[in-house]
Amino acid sequence: MIRVIAVGSIKEAALKEGIKEYLKRLSAFTPIEIVEIKEVTNKTINQNIENEGLAILSKIASNDFVITLEIEGKMLTSEELSEKISSLLTYGNSRIAFVIGGSNGLSDKVKLRSNLALSLSRLTFPHQWVRLMLMEQLYRVYTIFNNHDYHK
Repeated sequence: MIRVIAVGSIKEAALKEGIKEYLKRLSAFTPIEIVEIKEVTNKTINQNIENEGLAILSKIASNDFVITLEIEGKMLTSEELSEKISSLLTYGNSRIAFVIGGSNGLSDKVKLRSNLALSLSRLTFPHQWVRLMLMEQLYRVYTIFNNHDYHK
């Protein structure tokens, strides 16, 4: 099972539609769920990050393999990410949680809980866009290890 735990909600219709389409496609390969965490904006940036972090951690199970999306994380090709997820699923990690922080990033506590810090790019993107980009990459990953012709 794949869970995407993301801070904030998607407001742009085009992003919502893209995410919905990839959720539909992914559901043919694996159970997938998106869990939205309310973005906190009423305190200092550090307090907001900490409060969001506590909410994120409350959604992570003890047996989840946690992959945080971080700009300073490890960069993988789609093939390498496919191999990593395939290996996790093969060797007993049936629950994988991807975590997307809010506009101010992730708390240190969430980063400490992470089993893998992953970067989709060294460029900075709005966190709402990252959700769509992750959904596309997850679909690509599953098509790679299912020998589907989507990934060429």
